[in-house]
Amino acid sequence: MALIFELDPRVDRALSDGLVELWTDVSNAGGAVGFVPPVTADDIRPELVRHLTAMAEGRCRLLVGRDEEGAVSATAFLTLNSHRLMRHWLWVYTVMVHPGHQGKGYGRELMAAAAEAARDIEGIEALRLTCRGGTGADRFYASCGFKEVGRVPDAIRVAPGDDRDDITMLLPLNQY
Repeated sequence: MALIFELDPRVDRALSDGLVELWTDVSNAGGAVGFVPPVTADDIRPELVRHLTAMAEGRCRLLVGRDEEGAVSATAFLTLNSHRLMRHWLWVYTVMVHPGHQGKGYGRELMAAAAEAARDIEGIEALRLTCRGGTGADRFYASCGFKEVGRVPDAIRVAPGDDRDDITMLLPLNQY
């Protein structure tokens, strides 16, 4: 069963709680979404508030995927560039699919929905994201059409003695 995606949903308490729960579950399952397990909802909530503030200020847009029961099962934040020379592409942040839905193709659906949403934003020509090396995420994004365009070795310190590459990837929207 496919996810149902919505761009810029109304953020109420239920959606906010669903986002925190998803982010917590993804982080605790080892997902590279800004935290290292173990984390709690209290750890996640301040970061979500930062994203919601950016949304309220018009700097960021939220893409939510819900499963057949309506649960928040996937997300991505599409962040606009404020620099006048970089307004033709978006950052894609906090790309998440619930661990219970892994292997169902929801990640590909999410990335296709993000590209489609970006195409509907006037002047946007590409998506750019970063991912943590050593997770396989770069291979996943490559399979979705993204190309590696940069890598900073050992830029992400997951734990003492566990440094990972910060990989930058780009998806030109006019190719697909």
